[in-house]
Amino acid sequence: MTENNQPSNIKPANRLSAVAEYYFSRKLKEVARLNAEGKDIISLAIGSPDMPPSRQTIDKLCEVARQDDAHGYQPTMGTPELRRAMAGFYKRWFGVDLNPDTEIQPLIGSKEGILHVTLAFVNPGDKVLVPNPGYPTYTSLSKILGAEVVNYNLREDDGWQPDFDELESMDLTGVRLMWTNYPNMPTGAPARMETYEKLVSFARRHSIVVVNDNPYSFILNENPVSLLQVPGAKDCCIEFNSMSKSHNMPGWRVGMCASNSTFIQWILKIKSNIDSGTFRGIQIAAAEAYNNSDAWHRQANIETYRGRRKLAEMIMRELGCTFDENQAGMFLWGKIPSEYADAEELTEKVLHEARVFITPGFIFGSNGERYIRVSLCAKDAKMEEALERIKAMKRGDN
Repeated sequence: MTENNQPSNIKPANRLSAVAEYYFSRKLKEVARLNAEGKDIISLAIGSPDMPPSRQTIDKLCEVARQDDAHGYQPTMGTPELRRAMAGFYKRWFGVDLNPDTEIQPLIGSKEGILHVTLAFVNPGDKVLVPNPGYPTYTSLSKILGAEVVNYNLREDDGWQPDFDELESMDLTGVRLMWTNYPNMPTGAPARMETYEKLVSFARRHSIVVVNDNPYSFILNENPVSLLQVPGAKDCCIEFNSMSKSHNMPGWRVGMCASNSTFIQWILKIKSNIDSGTFRGIQIAAAEAYNNSDAWHRQANIETYRGRRKLAEMIMRELGCTFDENQAGMFLWGKIPSEYADAEELTEKVLHEARVFITPGFIFGSNGERYIRVSLCAKDAKMEEALERIKAMKRGDN
């Protein structure tokens, strides 16, 4: 062993050189250190709902957990109860018919889904279309698995929608997958049926599988829509959905992908060689959560976040940022004023002078370099305190 306890002749796999530690993993260590020093950092950075699931969801979890036969291995394809509930959810909210036996695969979240879909569809050296700005995991997992990442631009003047003229002009040779995410994270751009229709047409014409990541469709959004509402979308597209945001269950790790039976079978083939299913109590309780009332959804996903959104808008204005008031989802995306060299200069100032942690847009790609993102996943009182700290910073009180 060497002095720093590293085995002298052992090196990590080459794929580790393709990625860095996830920004939030690294930054949360710094925030923890600052809190240990008594700084009391308010985090408005991460989209982790701070409210509980519905009462019936928790009651069902406890009920099943007490059953003697509930603790064994579960089928990788998910319990029939959960798959039926997921199909019912898509029918209830989107009017989309899905066969629960063959067209749905429960997941433990989008990150797992990105891994499994890439393993199922992409060979090393194949290309993957990734939005800029976009969820960093689309890029990092593609690189880890040996795919070539090809960015496509999302721009504010296009409403953060794909520029299909630009896409058509690109060399699409070897492209196997295209990642999309609407309502968009980080920009908050709402989903548009026109965009979904163009995506399905694009996928068909170029034999590219479009994967739409759709966890934010219920947050501050009166009219949730799905890519799978487009006729023929199942033939060439996959959609992810998640209970983390819409049902206040981020720690439960319950999500899903939906597509045609062939695609789902390929994904299951990968997944079945990686995990051994999810605890039955979680699956049965998640199925119960899909029965949450319209009133529960309205209170949890619209009314609660509407009040917080007003506070986030006040924070943005206090920082001199501009933003689109028509954003959906659990974040607010804003453009920084010209006085700052980049977003990180502003977010570091806010972190160390106001003791508020917000996200710099550069982590989502070069098109996010002059933007910041504020999370709505904090109680009103915390957001009000964050606003007051930022006001004090601007006055020079700190």
